[in-house]
Amino acid sequence: MHFAEAAFDITGIGNAIVDVLAPVPAGFPEQQGMVPASMSLIDAIRAAELTALVNPVARTGGGSAANTCVVAAALGARVAYLGKVADDEAGRVFRLDIEAAGIAFPSAPLSEATRGDRDTALCVILVTPDGQRTMNTYLGACTAFAEADVLAEAIAGARVTYLEGYLFDPPQAQRAFRRAAEIAHAAGRHVALTLSDPFCVGRHRSAFRALVAGGVDILFANEQEILSLYETADFEAAARHASADVALAVLTRSEHGSLVVRGDERVRIAAVPTRVVDTTGAGDAYAAGFLTALTQGRTLAECGRVGSVAAAEIISHYGARPEADLRQLAGL
Repeated sequence: MHFAEAAFDITGIGNAIVDVLAPVPAGFPEQQGMVPASMSLIDAIRAAELTALVNPVARTGGGSAANTCVVAAALGARVAYLGKVADDEAGRVFRLDIEAAGIAFPSAPLSEATRGDRDTALCVILVTPDGQRTMNTYLGACTAFAEADVLAEAIAGARVTYLEGYLFDPPQAQRAFRRAAEIAHAAGRHVALTLSDPFCVGRHRSAFRALVAGGVDILFANEQEILSLYETADFEAAARHASADVALAVLTRSEHGSLVVRGDERVRIAAVPTRVVDTTGAGDAYAAGFLTALTQGRTLAECGRVGSVAAAEIISHYGARPEADLRQLAGL
């Protein structure tokens, strides 16, 4: 891929969320009627109930694309982010968190006049002893993201626009994604999409398939997500489908590493061994490492290696934000 000069390497678009991270005993998600290791949408009342049931160890800025942006910035990429928060305390916490990472955040918050009962989004992340995370998300202000929030300067000025699948639920967000792809491609830029969650894919499979085939250059997905997208139990068949739809498919398989597919080319990358504490943000970090290296013109194998290094650092501690010097770890 050729990357022309740009103001940003990556512009991320996603759900702007404050993460509430809480360790819980094995079996707790099931006791609460949850599917372990999945993401479920909840309302404000349930978010308050869950928060009262657990003992949070951290409250940080979050959201999948925002996590990717923070990790990419830590790796030296020039990054912008678009997402919707309310003009409330949590929204201000999120903005400070993003800007402290050196990321441009030009999105306007929902004002008192327009927000109604929508507060800044919250995700209660329950982490069991095996490191798996079960996410419960109150979307709040995120649901207001629409075409008007797709700022052309941030999209046309980025080598890659990175779209977060979690944001795909509301119809106006789907229109915003299509608009972002149009702006990026008109400017000669590239569009990346992460599928985010197999349940999300299941809810909007036909719309995702249309977007992937018609508007996406780089697709990120884990094994469950890509199998869901193409409705198959055969990973290799799903990889072939993906290679027909996009220029570059980046498919992660947890401890089995990742597969990068470009046409008939297959590049297999080993996972970086680490002690798994919390898998929150592993895929986000991998995408950040991969895209940072890709926009630097590195080989696909090297892009995958940097992604794996970033993911290994993130899962070695609680939370989706890096604690070590990622540039040094990745040798960038």
